[in-house]
Amino acid sequence: MSTLQTAVRRETGTLLEIEDLATHFATPGGVVRAVDGVTFSLDHGQRLGIVGESGCGKTILSRSIMGLLPRRNVIRKGSVLFEGTELTTMSLKDRQKIWGAEMAMIFQDPMTSLNPVMKIGKQLAEPLRIHLGSTRENAQEIVLKLLQDVGIPEPEKRLEQYAHELSGGMRQRIMIAMALACGPSVLFADEPTTALDVTVQAQILDLIEDQCREREMALVLVTHDLGVVAGHTDQIIVMYAGKIVEIAPTATLFSKMKMPYTEALFQSIPKLADPSHTRLTTIGGRPPNLVAPPDGCSFSPRCPYATDTCTKVEPELQQAEPGHLFACHYPVGSDRWNEVQVSLGRRSGGH
Repeated sequence: MSTLQTAVRRETGTLLEIEDLATHFATPGGVVRAVDGVTFSLDHGQRLGIVGESGCGKTILSRSIMGLLPRRNVIRKGSVLFEGTELTTMSLKDRQKIWGAEMAMIFQDPMTSLNPVMKIGKQLAEPLRIHLGSTRENAQEIVLKLLQDVGIPEPEKRLEQYAHELSGGMRQRIMIAMALACGPSVLFADEPTTALDVTVQAQILDLIEDQCREREMALVLVTHDLGVVAGHTDQIIVMYAGKIVEIAPTATLFSKMKMPYTEALFQSIPKLADPSHTRLTTIGGRPPNLVAPPDGCSFSPRCPYATDTCTKVEPELQQAEPGHLFACHYPVGSDRWNEVQVSLGRRSGGH
């Protein structure tokens, strides 16, 4: 681990310390390096976004931190310290005491995450009775308050309903209530607005942010949508091929991005100013095969600025300014970047 990473990791008020974390899966086709040497820290109350294309390792990273991985054919390395306690060597029984009570997750699809044959009220009360020892009556009072907090209308009626009787937005609110039930210190939200319309998406994101602020919880928001993290995070990690390729405060990343992959993600965002039917900008090529990733920089086969150096030498994280790290030989704004911008007929020196 570099001294720069160590400096970022050892900030004051640290809740989570992730050091050189790797999660590989043994498959018939070879070892899949889903997460490959990730280091970062999360402070109390901090809002962290993790972004990247599908398959870049975002979800596996969050599940690796919590310990929600298959028991077989998984190779784990590295360290996960939660308030000074190592989680990677903890027994399943001890981890189960932390799940829900200290660390909670909102999963991508509430329809498949909620138990379809258990009433909503019972599902919400279960963690309260397991972790907090609440009585049936006390648990029901807390559950009703939780449903009110997350904006569920007619909460008494919802207690007797099943997941299939609720809308997508309502089910997601139920998942948020379940995650908040025991007052965890950190909340992982894994694509919490998937399959929801734009209006409901905004409501869910505002709800998560409000609850984190009121309960002084840290938030890890996992998404492929840069628009989602723009107004709801303090810091952003950009992942590619199972590794961190850029990490910076949110405002810094949006104004001073360095990694060409980050630039490509921004360029692929639809722009409101564009005329109707404007062709969307896409990132050429395909994500790398994580069984046999390319030599050098994993993004080099798709990068317009790549040279022979990029295909042979893997770039290490380097500092652009305090708190802003990136892994690239020819970052945005470099001479090489400007040369390519000129050759493409773009304005030199800006982005």
